[in-house]
Amino acid sequence: MARKSARSVLLVTPDERADLERISRSKTCPAREVKRAGLLLNYLEGASFATIAKRNGVTRKAVYTCVDKALASGVESALRDLPHGSAPIITAEARAWVLSIACSKPVDHGLAAEMWTRSALAMFAQEHGPAAGHGTLSKVSKSTIQGILTKGRVRPHKIKYYLERRDPNFDAAMKEVLLVYKEVDELLEAQKQDLSAPAPAIATVSVDEKPGVLAIGLVAPDLPPKPGEYPETARDYEYKRLGTASILAALDLHDGHITARVERRHRSAEFVALLKDLDAHYPEGVLIRIILDNHSAHTSKETRRYLDSKPNRFKYVHTPKHGSWLNLVETLFGKMARTFLKGIRVKSWEELKARILKGIAEINAAPVVHRWKQFDALAAVQ
Repeated sequence: MARKSARSVLLVTPDERADLERISRSKTCPAREVKRAGLLLNYLEGASFATIAKRNGVTRKAVYTCVDKALASGVESALRDLPHGSAPIITAEARAWVLSIACSKPVDHGLAAEMWTRSALAMFAQEHGPAAGHGTLSKVSKSTIQGILTKGRVRPHKIKYYLERRDPNFDAAMKEVLLVYKEVDELLEAQKQDLSAPAPAIATVSVDEKPGVLAIGLVAPDLPPKPGEYPETARDYEYKRLGTASILAALDLHDGHITARVERRHRSAEFVALLKDLDAHYPEGVLIRIILDNHSAHTSKETRRYLDSKPNRFKYVHTPKHGSWLNLVETLFGKMARTFLKGIRVKSWEELKARILKGIAEINAAPVVHRWKQFDALAAVQ
């Protein structure tokens, strides 16, 4: 009869026991952890060391080692091996040197690359670190480099774009645009309170262009979803280029109506045609106030000649340079991209134009008033 062990009882929490049972049945955990979980479960059941060793096909010494580690430092310690050897000591100065290199570009050090990778940075540190007085970097690994970068909150393999402010009148132009939005917002609120109020003598429209809309044709038919087989539309990777289109749109900020054109090019002639459409859409005597950027087509001689022929009809409110995000019509273009332009495929450029105009007509059938909600920037520049 096997002699009962004189070792202490192993105390585990219900969660630890559940973890041991899960690991002992696991097909994905490391084999050594699965084996050790079985040994500890057998010990918890009161089996002798000889019985545990026989059940699991291991030596009694292996059972002793596993149980003693669990009794000494817990179940978690018994399941996993302690790291072998001693970790290399990377000095604070060496870490600072690595971060300084990471904050420069490889090309600055005579390399071809523009951005660092962990491998390239580790190789550079191994080669040049000792010469810079940091001998501990002679065998530094990628994982150590990653740890240094993470702790230093540096990601030299990533690019985050920014836009330098180059317009000295940015705040003033932004203020003018936001004041227009605030005026429209207050007018809309007043009209809600008094539905019989007359229509305003000024129409405010947000105008911009969405160039480069691709007319793309299929080379093989799309395959619709089939329940039980594949849930998505299947599409051949190849396609035909049929040209590009520019959408010129004017969004009425009072009622959400869209006046738009689809053209092959975006020149003064096309912009003047949009102005003529606006002139035809609004009653005589109404001032058409246009929020728009400083594109050359908006201020060209040809455009000016047309504006001069319509005195007191149009008024420009320019967004600041690189301030297109201030133009509310951008939200309309985003809506187009998410709806009828998403994944669009056509047989010709003319079909693309027709479908864009149809999509705009569908929006006009149930227009949505686009309103500027955040006036914090206005308060900041007042």
